[in-house]
Amino acid sequence: MIHSGSALGDADASELFQLLRDGRPRTVSDLAAATGVARSTVNLRLESLTSLGLVGPSDPGRSTGGRPPRRIALIPEARLALAIDVGASHVQVGLTNLVGDVLLRRRAPLSVAEGPDPVLSLALELADALLDELGRDRTAIIAVGVGLPGPVHFSTGRPSKPPIMPGWDGFDVPGWFHDHVAAPVLVDNDVNIMALGEHSRLDEDVEHFLFVKVATGIGAGIISGGLLQRGAQGIAGDIGHVRVSRGAGVLCRCGNEGCLEALASGPAVATELRTQGVGAATARDVVSLVAAGDLRAIQSVRQAGRDLGEVLAASISFLNPSVISIGGQMAAAGEHLLAGVREVVYQRAMPLATRNLQIMTARTGDQAGLIGAGMLAIHHAFSS
Repeated sequence: MIHSGSALGDADASELFQLLRDGRPRTVSDLAAATGVARSTVNLRLESLTSLGLVGPSDPGRSTGGRPPRRIALIPEARLALAIDVGASHVQVGLTNLVGDVLLRRRAPLSVAEGPDPVLSLALELADALLDELGRDRTAIIAVGVGLPGPVHFSTGRPSKPPIMPGWDGFDVPGWFHDHVAAPVLVDNDVNIMALGEHSRLDEDVEHFLFVKVATGIGAGIISGGLLQRGAQGIAGDIGHVRVSRGAGVLCRCGNEGCLEALASGPAVATELRTQGVGAATARDVVSLVAAGDLRAIQSVRQAGRDLGEVLAASISFLNPSVISIGGQMAAAGEHLLAGVREVVYQRAMPLATRNLQIMTARTGDQAGLIGAGMLAIHHAFSS
């Protein structure tokens, strides 16, 4: 089971902590005004946070004639969140501070099909190496966030019939970590946590946002009304298995034919290029060919963008996002992929829905999952 309480223990102290999480120092008067409670009550709650080593004195404020007011601020490195991003063929691990900055990270190749124990053991091994670099140990971890490349029941943290993850169905991921780390564990689909990470780095506060990952698979993370939407079974945003018009007769690993993933994912584009005599084994090869100016690779990537745009045009009519960010390995193909997407989206979606729509390459790159996993963990650990 996932821990359900706050890591602070005191819900009132948790409210103060949330105010301080932006890193800005505040006086007791500031905190009293923001929470609507007496200064004496604020002082008592601050004692709770101070005893945990989470907050401490900052530079004194400007004096208005008497003693400068005491200011309190978050100590970002007081505790750490362990962020884990598991992909189809890699494990990436990071340590974040309490404001969500990734302090250190490591990545290692490993197929998720190896099974949960080898993959999670490698993640913990990488985490220990990072902790050693910081001179810390596992007791510094306040929460763990994990992203997996398949459907996840968020309430239990167990994968649900993930198509590329043999041996993972129903596996108790939080329970496995609880045998090794004394901290709450949150598990979600990898695209959901990438959406959280990318959304947090946008210039403006965007309430309606779509993050699309194009890599070994294709999926979307949906933020609507400022909240992440997971759906009834945790598969909201599974756009990779929506049929596209040119997909007749193209089989997908899900058992259907014509799926977007079977035509526009990294492996699908690489396969298409090999039929043309172009040596491309992986999505990384495709991106390298595009960067080198290979016309056949550019044309294939642009067509993949058109296929993706076909599905996104329908999604825009349902969700009406104001920003769409495209990430994953294939996003490194840059404007060629985006050009295909925009071509079809602006042709097929309603003009009102696209008038102010931004479609862009994700800014967070391959750190989106780590940032999002860290945020998920910290938000839970300090929720009231």
